[in-house]
Amino acid sequence: MSDPLDKFKQMQREGWAHFAPLEAWTTPTAAQLVKYAGVRAGQKVLDVACGTGVVAVTAARRGAVVTGLDLTPELLVRARENAAIAGVQIDFREGDAEALPFADGAFDVVLSQFGHMFAPRPDRTIGEMLRVLAPGGTIAFSTWPPESFVGRMFSLVGAYMPPPPPGVSPPVQWGDPATVRERLGAAVHDLTFARRTMVVGALSPEHSRVNMERTAGPVIKLVEMLTGKDDARLAKFRADYERSVSEFLEDNVVPQDFLMTRAVKN
Repeated sequence: MSDPLDKFKQMQREGWAHFAPLEAWTTPTAAQLVKYAGVRAGQKVLDVACGTGVVAVTAARRGAVVTGLDLTPELLVRARENAAIAGVQIDFREGDAEALPFADGAFDVVLSQFGHMFAPRPDRTIGEMLRVLAPGGTIAFSTWPPESFVGRMFSLVGAYMPPPPPGVSPPVQWGDPATVRERLGAAVHDLTFARRTMVVGALSPEHSRVNMERTAGPVIKLVEMLTGKDDARLAKFRADYERSVSEFLEDNVVPQDFLMTRAVKN
């Protein structure tokens, strides 16, 4: 695996394998995204970077015909369990958001919740999402704005990690409406945005940090990289994280603002 992008994606695949506990927080926001997208019974829906399937299951329970795709096989195991528990049929597949294994115009709705934003090359990712969307179909996704707590956290992690391969864009750029508007360009119309807030519990700044170190892919890989190799730098990252989350934490809650985008393909 000599290609730097292949190595980058492998690191993502491994890091996000421990995400499942965070579905407790992303389940309510999944319903908000599905509702915002206007998913209806009978529509063919694709959930890109579906993770544990919370968006896919929500859409399927509305009667949609749903396919979910994710890079990390461990998350797909959990997604299939969630679908079985809910009593819905979903076609979950392992795959890359930059190379979707579907025909042109195969879906009426293409969704992604905090997922496609981590694919390294935005032009390829959005190109693929629009390619598999039928004309007149809806694309909708949720992302983290740069100024939100999660956006600031991922920017902080990026400052401690080695530089990514050329062409890789920061995930938080997907949380900027101007950037999203530019990336979607003339391929869509009726582009709209909405801001919402996810409420995440934490007993202390340290508690929030430990939870992220156990579940959030980039944080997991950073800690893995520094532990036993540069403990002083790891300690500094941890102090910086705790200082940052302290600005948001109040009454055992860390409000995490996110951006929802919706548009119709021309």
